[in-house]
Amino acid sequence: MPSFFHIIWTILSKDLRSERRSKEFIAVTASFGLLMLVIFNFAFTAIDQRDELGAGILWIAFSFAGTLGLNRIFSGEMQNGNFQALQMAPVDKEAIYFGKFLSAAIFMLLAECMLLPLYALFFNPSSSTGWLGVMTICMLGTLGYIGAGVIFSALAANSRLKDTILPVLLFPISIPLLIASVEATAVFFQGSSWNGAWDWIKIIVVYDLVVIVLGALCFEFILEE
Repeated sequence: MPSFFHIIWTILSKDLRSERRSKEFIAVTASFGLLMLVIFNFAFTAIDQRDELGAGILWIAFSFAGTLGLNRIFSGEMQNGNFQALQMAPVDKEAIYFGKFLSAAIFMLLAECMLLPLYALFFNPSSSTGWLGVMTICMLGTLGYIGAGVIFSALAANSRLKDTILPVLLFPISIPLLIASVEATAVFFQGSSWNGAWDWIKIIVVYDLVVIVLGALCFEFILEE
């Protein structure tokens, strides 16, 4: 039987190869995120407190774009009975979860790397020294969002309304993560120190750990549904 890490690598490398050929995941997430940034930039041109608003706008773009991408994370497996093959494969289902989790997280982080410079161009944050903190929050927030998203994406994969079901399930459960991510990002956009964002960072880290651990433990039961 293949080892736990070999299964993770097999799934991850398969998704990376598929994305390299199609570029669907990154194209969808980056295009949608760019569209939202452009719209909000014109909508809030004359509004003060752009740093606070900008942090919320950035995470709206990330979350909606990530949800569009998550809708596609199992789309390849739905063809030719591959999803059923995953359900019946005599391997650790936790490894399948982590393989999908890593691939989706990589794709979303790549899309965010393309959106952050555009955000800086459109919204011109007050501080230019807090970008390390912003990128750290983006990484931590993405891990939690994808950790929950993979579970709900698998749950909705067999549904004809999966494009609707995923955001309905994912957004409510992600509210604590998104609030903490927005607040921590706003702190760094305003040029404050890490101490000002530390309480929010702790919430994000705890959320990530809980969601990822529970997601791995529950994934086997999700696949059986």
